[in-house]
Order: sequence, then structure tokens, then C-alpha cells
Amino acid sequence: MPVIGVLQAVSWPNDYTVAFRQGLAEAGFVEGRNVTIQERSAEGQYDRLPALASELIREHVAAILATTPVAALAAKAATASIPIVFELGSDPVKDGLVASLARPGGNVTGVTFFANLLTAKRLELLHDIVPGAVVIGFLLNPTNANAELELKEAETAAQTLGLRLVVANATTVEAVDDAFAEFVRQQIMALLIAGDAYLNVARIHQIAALALRHAGGPFSRHGRSTRELWRQPCRVVASNRDLCRSRPQGRKTC
Repeated sequence: MPVIGVLQAVSWPNDYTVAFRQGLAEAGFVEGRNVTIQERSAEGQYDRLPALASELIREHVAAILATTPVAALAAKAATASIPIVFELGSDPVKDGLVASLARPGGNVTGVTFFANLLTAKRLELLHDIVPGAVVIGFLLNPTNANAELELKEAETAAQTLGLRLVVANATTVEAVDDAFAEFVRQQIMALLIAGDAYLNVARIHQIAALALRHAGGPFSRHGRSTRELWRQPCRVVASNRDLCRSRPQGRKTC
């Protein structure tokens, strides 16, 4: 039975795992029937990825799915013959994964949504949403292959927009806490998170809780969880740019 190796920087949320297996099933590959899946996750410790990639190769995998640039680079360094399919948010050419977008070449191909290249645009959007925020926190994972590129883009955009950028690095749970302590000390008014799997997947609930705790604001005063808010998407953008939703009682919450 063929084996598919999955190399992850952090463990997938459950919906990703379900979607991956569903996609395989739709293509005729059902786990346990005609394919085996071996998953390896560095759980945010990116320096473990090369060893995990070698471990998958020893399992004689037929192909490797690598999520995030660091995982894909580790897989590419480990084998030049086993097919590698990546899913990431950066430019695979600049990352050194493929020769070009039109003709990847080698044993590596995949899909990207270029999120890491939109840092400046995301900062501009944040400024549009909160125009009064002139001090912006920027949370980075320095071990991410695109950290330096994102930082340069954010600094250039902040200078253009007349904003002060407060940068903090985080690679652990404790470092995220320390970063928010620095953000509070610097009195940031909004937060931008770099495109990084550890920060945006593994630590996102911690970041959301810290943001609500330190920011105050209407949602924390109402004691509503971020999970509850996600289930009730906003429907209206008011004239003052507040995001609003209608309540069953006919009132609006903004």
C-alpha cells in the first residue's frame, strides 16, 4: 500500500485534516483501504523538520505533502527523487523551492496564496479599519524563512503611512506573553501578525485571549469568546466603519 508523508511545521487544525482526507477520497485514495498516511509535525520547533523529513523518507513514502516554506525546504533538502507537494503562503521561487512558477522543475511543486507578500497591504488595510491607530504592534516568528522579508515590507509600509511599528519576536508560549507585555508597555493600538503557522495556528487562541484582555473593548466587556464571534459573522459596515451585526431583538452590536 502506498504511503503519503505529511510534514508540518505545526499540527493541522481538525478541519484541515478532514479536508485533506476528503480530497484524497474524492481522487480515489481512501486511508486504510488503498493508501497510508504518515504525519510528522515539528509543533512549532522548526529546527526539528530536517530530522522529521528524514524519518518520513525511511518510511519509504511515495510522496510528501509539506505545509509551510520551512517544511518544504526541509523535505527538498532530504530528497531529490521523492515527489514533494507544498502548500504555503510565500513565493516558492524566492524560497528556493522551484525554478519558476510556470516550470517548477525538479521534484517539487505545489500551491501558494502569496500571503507573506501581502504584509504591506495587510498593514494598509489595518490602518483603514482603525485609522486612529498610529502605534502598531507587529508579531513575528524569527525562525520563519520569510520573517526578514515581511519585516522589511512592514517597516516600509509603516513609514509610508506615518505609523510607528513596535516589533516583537515569539517562538514559544512564554515569548508570546512577553511580546504582549512589550506591546502594552509601548501602548500599541492595533496588532498585525506575520504569516507564520506557529503564530496563526498553534498560538492563535493565546494571541486572541491576550488581545482581548489587554485591549478592553466591547467584546471583552460582553464576555463573548472569539469562537462565538466567528460563528456570527458581521453583516453591516456602518458609516463610521464599525463592523455591525443585527441582534434578534432588532438592535445592532458594533
